[in-house]
Amino acid sequence: MTSDAVGVLLAAGAGTRYGSPKVLAHDGAWLNAAVRALVDGGCGRVLVVLGAASVPVPLGAETVHAPKWREGLSASLRAGLGAAGDASFAVVHVVDTPDVGSDVVGAVLDTARAAQSHLARAVFDGVPGHPVVFGREHWDDVISTAVGDSGARDFLRGRTDVVPVECSRWATGVDQDYRR
Repeated sequence: MTSDAVGVLLAAGAGTRYGSPKVLAHDGAWLNAAVRALVDGGCGRVLVVLGAASVPVPLGAETVHAPKWREGLSASLRAGLGAAGDASFAVVHVVDTPDVGSDVVGAVLDTARAAQSHLARAVFDGVPGHPVVFGREHWDDVISTAVGDSGARDFLRGRTDVVPVECSRWATGVDQDYRR
């Protein structure tokens, strides 16, 4: 079965707070877990957006290079959505939330599919996180408002039509910004 969704995994950064690109963390375990979550969560295609580090991506994923990755998360988001093709939904996820699995991805994607706005976002104990799902009709606006390290923050700010999906029963959704 072909899915109407593409997973866009943002993994292009240098990981300066972490000390190295997070796509390399734990010998690629975070990368593998994120790709598996997107595939098993309902994405027919998965795009791994790379920049600071070049790595082979897991089976079932494709590489997208973000040439302006130094500009921040937004450059990765623009590159990923720009390569997303004709999918109806983009499931935007980040490589540094390793406990987010397919249950979270599937729940947020299913909610976006059912929502009139075609917008949904994972929340963990009420705190917004990733993944975020954007219906195709929003991609141009997301791309045009994405600047610096803010990703889709400006697009999402103040919107009342983004459906929150409480996912704390499956994961913490905590971004791993520092080594432990």
